[in-house]
Amino acid sequence: MTAYHTHQLPNGLRIIHLPSDSKVVFCGYAVKAGTRHERQGEEGLAHFCEHLSFKGTQRRSAVQIINALEGVGGELNAFTNKEDTVYYAAITNDHLSAAVDVLSDMVFFSQFPEHEMEKECEVVCDEIESYEDSPAELIYDEFENILFSGHPLGHNILGTAERVRSYRPAHARAFTQRYYQPANCIFFASGQLDFNRLVRMLEKATLAVPAADLSAQAEGTVTKDAAICPDLSAQTQQPIIRQRGTHQAHVMIGTRTFPVSDDRRWALCLLNNILGGPGMNSRLNLSLRERNALVYTVESTMVSYSDTGLWTVYFGCDPHDVNRCLRLVRRELNRCMQQPLSKSALAKAKQQMKGQLTIASDHREQYALDFAKNFLHQGKERHLNDILAHLEALSETDIQQVAQQLFAPERLVTLIYE
Repeated sequence: MTAYHTHQLPNGLRIIHLPSDSKVVFCGYAVKAGTRHERQGEEGLAHFCEHLSFKGTQRRSAVQIINALEGVGGELNAFTNKEDTVYYAAITNDHLSAAVDVLSDMVFFSQFPEHEMEKECEVVCDEIESYEDSPAELIYDEFENILFSGHPLGHNILGTAERVRSYRPAHARAFTQRYYQPANCIFFASGQLDFNRLVRMLEKATLAVPAADLSAQAEGTVTKDAAICPDLSAQTQQPIIRQRGTHQAHVMIGTRTFPVSDDRRWALCLLNNILGGPGMNSRLNLSLRERNALVYTVESTMVSYSDTGLWTVYFGCDPHDVNRCLRLVRRELNRCMQQPLSKSALAKAKQQMKGQLTIASDHREQYALDFAKNFLHQGKERHLNDILAHLEALSETDIQQVAQQLFAPERLVTLIYE
């Protein structure tokens, strides 16, 4: 197991540090405030607040925020997901104090000035319009909205241009006051640094932030708006077709799956890699592209949320080839349901995925972000060795049972852009 450090401040902020020999430090705040925490009428607000946090605080203007770290060669970034928002920096360890100060300033003391809000609104609207021009990306959002209909998990992270243009500083302040509390965040750091010094920095940087009600946090009321996702309702077996006038047809097939706490997701993880993972030897790539030259891109993906999950297959093809591609996908899914993997095939699949995960873990920035998200939502590290052990323990029966549970035709939803 990794020897990491943890500490909790009196105001509820959890601090975690993953030591390394590198003088480059990746650090930041992960906040449990994502799309699913938006109330009705707040669609896109979590993402908009992320943008606005760069636009001025009590002590810094937007330009000063930009220059605070970039002026010494560092980087400042942020992103919003369905369940969290992350603000982080990459900096040399001799400028750690500057990173802690500016990140804390942005997260807890943003002012949301109206003139900056009006300008950033157009930037976000341009982002929305650009996204809508890309059907290969847009189909993922619409598909989630179909599977999670009526629940915030189905909402587009960006929201709509009309909704974003309606927001005022009071909306941003209300959202961040609700969720940008120390007890609803963690501060993470990966790199060569003095942990006790980091704790002292964060004590000072968050001293003026009101302490959260820790008993309320324990009862889950800090994120009470993140309603538990209901069971998957009955879905039609007929494809849902949208006329978008695209040169290429875009197709997505999938279903709801397992939450992050469900051990069955390890079998799905391996099964997903076998079917449509990043390897060119995935079954769907071999069938649709290599053998039949019907697609340029075919992939399967899985996402695990705190209380549910999502598995999908996406491909783009000539409109005349849609039905043929669907038959080939169905054939591969049936094969997974009806034929258990041989022992040698299972061993090869495990070996391939272990190699992919080990190589991916060498990317320090992404590893630090994954480390942070695990602590934010689960309160513990998900170490590479544990993941590899879960994969090694999987049997042929485990894989087949998950396929039988998820891939039955009546369980799958199909969305087609023509």
